[in-house]
Amino acid sequence: QVQLVESGGGLAQAGGSLRPPCAASGRTFSRYAVGWFRQAPGKEREFVAAINWSGGITEYADSVKGRFTVSRDNVKNAVYLQMNSLKPEDTAVYYCAAGPLSGTSEAAYDYWGQGTQVTVFS
Repeated sequence: QVQLVESGGGLAQAGGSLRPPCAASGRTFSRYAVGWFRQAPGKEREFVAAINWSGGITEYADSVKGRFTVSRDNVKNAVYLQMNSLKPEDTAVYYCAAGPLSGTSEAAYDYWGQGTQVTVFS
């Protein structure tokens, strides 16, 4: 069993940065891939980034490639989403999720956090 808690969201000006962490509980967290998803008002939840269990493999949605970086610290049981060059269209609730294999589909993940709001203003 893995429990996930996102934090570190909030307000940012366009062009700014945020780095929300995803904190995990459970001794087996290091065996899980982690994905980040987001849901904007009135839109479906969409894939943002993913990282495999070791941190050696990452993938990104085209909309954030080059601006966002996902990383993890298995000693601290945490995954981070470094968001740079933020745009108003990045405004959404951001969720982290854990599963046996990384992927872009929500179906790949078994455990989900409650989400953290990110709002980018111009």
